[in-house]
Amino acid sequence: MKKNLMTVITLVLVLVNLVLTVILTITIIPETKQANALITKVCSAIDLDLESGSATSNANVPIDQLEVYNIAESMTINLKDDGSGKSHYAIVTASLSMDSKHEDYKKMSPEVTEKESLIKSEIINVVSSYTMEEMKENPSAIQKEILKNLQKMFGSDFIVGVNFSDIQYQ
Repeated sequence: MKKNLMTVITLVLVLVNLVLTVILTITIIPETKQANALITKVCSAIDLDLESGSATSNANVPIDQLEVYNIAESMTINLKDDGSGKSHYAIVTASLSMDSKHEDYKKMSPEVTEKESLIKSEIINVVSSYTMEEMKENPSAIQKEILKNLQKMFGSDFIVGVNFSDIQYQ
């Protein structure tokens, strides 16, 4: 009799465990689906950000697809005051790298030549918002900011890089 009672108790506990597992599963699955959807959205946002970040350099474009547009004149740019009381200047020679296989390249590349003064203005605006120390420490961040602004200006990402071929500070 004791053996049957133990078997019945074990069977009841197994059934209670099964019922609780089903209840737990039913309540957790919708929350898990919502969490997975949120994680998917975050991952897709990160992937988009990473793709746009990689577009700030020439890394994703093969060298044979790159066309370089050299801005003819070097620009003398007054840098942001660093609090020392001295005026600092940067002389920058810049060029743009463009993806020649991009769908917008053929129609937009002539506009680069036509709008060189706007491009120079954008470079001057961005560079002048930095101090000499900030420019020396991280010129690639400045190049990325200029690239982002130029891509916004042209409404396309056929420009894949902004390069400083020569920078002099005073």
